[in-house]
Amino acid sequence: MANALCKILATLSLLAAASAQAQDVVRLGNLKLAHFGAVSYIKEIAPSCGIQVEERVFPKGLDVMQAIIAGELDVGAAASEAAIQGRAGGAPVYVVAGFARGGARLVARPELDIRSVAQLKGKRVGVTRGAIQEVLLMAELSRHNLKADVAPGKDVQLVYLSYPDLNQALMGKQIDAMMQSEPQSSQAINKGFGREVLKPYGTPIGEPVRTMVMTEKFYRERRALAEKFMRCFVTATKTFIDQPQKAEQYVREAMFKNQISADDFRDAIANSPFSFDITPEHIQVTTDIMVKTGVGRMARPPRAADWVKLDLLAAAKRSLHVQ
Repeated sequence: MANALCKILATLSLLAAASAQAQDVVRLGNLKLAHFGAVSYIKEIAPSCGIQVEERVFPKGLDVMQAIIAGELDVGAAASEAAIQGRAGGAPVYVVAGFARGGARLVARPELDIRSVAQLKGKRVGVTRGAIQEVLLMAELSRHNLKADVAPGKDVQLVYLSYPDLNQALMGKQIDAMMQSEPQSSQAINKGFGREVLKPYGTPIGEPVRTMVMTEKFYRERRALAEKFMRCFVTATKTFIDQPQKAEQYVREAMFKNQISADDFRDAIANSPFSFDITPEHIQVTTDIMVKTGVGRMARPPRAADWVKLDLLAAAKRSLHVQ
């Protein structure tokens, strides 16, 4: 009888431990880009934060939003335009932090000697559809009164490609220029088949801020776990800011399997530094520019004040004594 009771108690203990562990799992969606490295690093330090993080890597931010809509993620990392489109399309998310600034560059074939946006007239320009780079490209073209479309006949012909395919297209002279992310734009420059025209931060958006989004359900119903995750995010980000060598090693070796050089990484992060903060005003301006340029084609653009929730970030920074 005593042995049977001991077995029952041991089984119940194991079940309770398994249940507690399941309750502490955070499902995270991320992208394979240099400035998304601190987000990826969260899973490495998660046990020390008292949580477990399961990371899934997606091709682009809109795919992260679709996974959130499908109920497959609790938290996601994406550029602001993907978060905005996702919210407009029914994704039940809040913006809870920013994690990198910048991360865009207009790069052209060196032999074309393109030195300004105005010189893109008559050229084929590559960009990733729906990415923040498209928003910035369209905003820059609008500033110079240039019209663009995928069909020939406008001032600029757009060519939509993924981030890796943009570099291949520029190298193969299938496009004349590209509005590219990091580290791909730095790679193009360092390998000699691209030359920087400009960093597109002169629009009202300024430097675009990448967004950490959290589902409304996770934010409201799993508050203690959400708080732990946010503290872990702040810790991971501060580690990468304070220890650039650790950041470089992790991004180059763990994320990119040594497919990018030290120069590629350093140039990329110089153009997309790790950060924590974001504001409702930044999200609203980005939303307004998206509406103006037609990127995303949102029937009901979301109002930033309704879905930017920064209380978890503020509490995490206070508890960790981070400015």
